[in-house]
Amino acid sequence: MYKPIIVDRENLSLMGVQFQDLKTLESTANAIGSNMFEGFEPTPKSIALIRDYIIGEITFEEFIKSSKDKAYV
Repeated sequence: MYKPIIVDRENLSLMGVQFQDLKTLESTANAIGSNMFEGFEPTPKSIALIRDYIIGEITFEEFIKSSKDKAYV
């Protein structure tokens, strides 16, 4: 069942995870929302992982490794 996520544009946060700017917040929310229709259930850790990849704090390889290791749970 689809469960909405809390997007706080005023405080630049998504499920309590802080973002540096509105553009990154909205890009992340859109990506997560699309995947939720396929059954993805986001957690604050998974949102932080996706955010870190989008802003370049981690590489794609690190993102994939963290995903495989289920570091987002």
